[in-house]
Amino acid sequence: MQANGFFDDVGETIGEVIRGVVEFLLGIFTNLFGAFDEFIDGLTRSLGISDSFFSIVVLIIGVLILWGGLRAFFRGSIIGGIIQTLLGLFILSWLMM
Repeated sequence: MQANGFFDDVGETIGEVIRGVVEFLLGIFTNLFGAFDEFIDGLTRSLGISDSFFSIVVLIIGVLILWGGLRAFFRGSIIGGIIQTLLGLFILSWLMM
């Protein structure tokens, strides 16, 4: 009786390939999420805000409103640009206090 037959070798090879693919993907996603975590940590530390989900969402909203104000200035809408820029600056300054 043969202990290591043909199908045993094929099963072992397929298992090693699957394990290699899983380890490769795990390494990629671990590095990707690690880089994202370090980016968020550096961003929040430099701004002096907490790294909570709420703070990140408020930061994104404030930057988008500020960007909308600058776009309004480029379109020639001075009053709309002033209102959006002041609102964006108010939100960002409130967040950084």
